[in-house]
Amino acid sequence: MSGWVIGVDLGGTTISVGASSRDGTRRAALRTVATLAAEGADAVVGRIVAEVQAVAADLTAHHGAARGDILGVGIGSPGPLDRQTGVVIVTPNLGWTNFPLRDRVAAGTGFDATLDNDANCAALGEWWQGGARGGRHVVAFTLGTGVGGGLIVDGRLFHGASDMAGEIGHMTIETGGRKCGCGNHGCLEAYASGPAIATRAREALEHHVPSVLRDQCGGDLPALTAAHVYAAAAQGDAVAQAIVRETAMYLGTGVANMLNVFNPDVVVLAGGVTQAGEALFAPLRDEVARRAFAPAVAAARIVPGTLGAEAGVVGAAATYLQQRGLGA
Repeated sequence: MSGWVIGVDLGGTTISVGASSRDGTRRAALRTVATLAAEGADAVVGRIVAEVQAVAADLTAHHGAARGDILGVGIGSPGPLDRQTGVVIVTPNLGWTNFPLRDRVAAGTGFDATLDNDANCAALGEWWQGGARGGRHVVAFTLGTGVGGGLIVDGRLFHGASDMAGEIGHMTIETGGRKCGCGNHGCLEAYASGPAIATRAREALEHHVPSVLRDQCGGDLPALTAAHVYAAAAQGDAVAQAIVRETAMYLGTGVANMLNVFNPDVVVLAGGVTQAGEALFAPLRDEVARRAFAPAVAAARIVPGTLGAEAGVVGAAATYLQQRGLGA
């Protein structure tokens, strides 16, 4: 199948744009720029348009594509959003309300465009070309600044009644637990997101236990990140290893809930959490086996994502193909 699709992964911090061939076997021209949301929606759209045009120019200059070979642009954005109208309803990290992102990008680039949730895009990318490839019913956890997710049923994204399906990070795993950014208490995101992992590590260090974590962040505890925790755990640091095991317990609880409700054949965990490797995945699988029904556990592969930072871009291209009935 010939042709290219340009994928846009819009985040609160960065915008990533790249191209995928229609059959998903080739990727090209990945570019990343700062979002700079404080400059306003018009400026952000301007950056998206400029990067899309730069990717299109790269395809024509280096990959033998004519402009007519570019089928369109798939956009992944934080939500909630309305896919049918192409409107981002609200994005706290960007400060947008009822913003017609799809049509603004289409008008600026001259390409047809579609819009979907960014976590949905990452989920579809991992199913199409990543760690969940070959799955029929897939649950994806996207772990970064927050915890997002996506549900794939028979190879197609499941969006629910109002495009809100897959908000996995906001399942309650501890009644009356830590307050989440969404306003609820005890959400998975409040325990297993990158910032939440760093917060739990800082709290542990307040007890003055010895740990290389202090050296990892140069003694500046507010600068401590989940990546520091993973690195220290790999070095054998007891505090960091305890945080990773605790994170595995929380994530395992969330995965077990999804196995019991959804009965997938693949669960893929994508994002920074994959840096922890088997130190996280082994106890996570044990927790799932302890909490979920045995037939559901036996049916599911629990795997890390393999696309890394490209998952959202590849998935955004795939959502374009699905929404336009062109494949993926």
